Amino acid sequence: MAVITKTLVFQTKGEEDIIDITDDVIKAVNGTMLDNGIVTIFVPGSTGALTTIEYEPGLLIDFPNSLDRISPRSLHYEHDKRWHDGNGHSHVKASLIGPSLTVPFVDRTLSLGTWQQIVFLELDVRSRRRKILLQIIGE
Repeated sequence: MAVITKTLVFQTKGEEDIIDITDDVIKAVNGTMLDNGIVTIFVPGSTGALTTIEYEPGLLIDFPNSLDRISPRSLHYEHDKRWHDGNGHSHVKASLIGPSLTVPFVDRTLSLGTWQQIVFLELDVRSRRRKILLQIIGE
């Protein structure tokens, strides 16, 4: 069993930026000599999240709108009171979605559905330089 760690680095535009990283993950897996296994994708940080969606224009609007209904910016957040950085809602959203995702691969192909893409969600109120860790385990 081999364990290979790779890193993706990119700049986000700020809150509600949804970045399709599927091709980057595919390239990372294909860059190994592993045929079967899992890739764990992890974002260090508390205002970014990872999930899968159908990366299409309607959902790129619907998903952030749904998150805003769950944790609207206009509510009072104790985090903002303490740190005065205006991103308490960002932390709540990121906590609900989560910082990691694990995807199996078989014969060097990610086991994703036809319309399923891996996405990074920037939930912070400002642009960020993000580093995503990929840990690829397999044989």
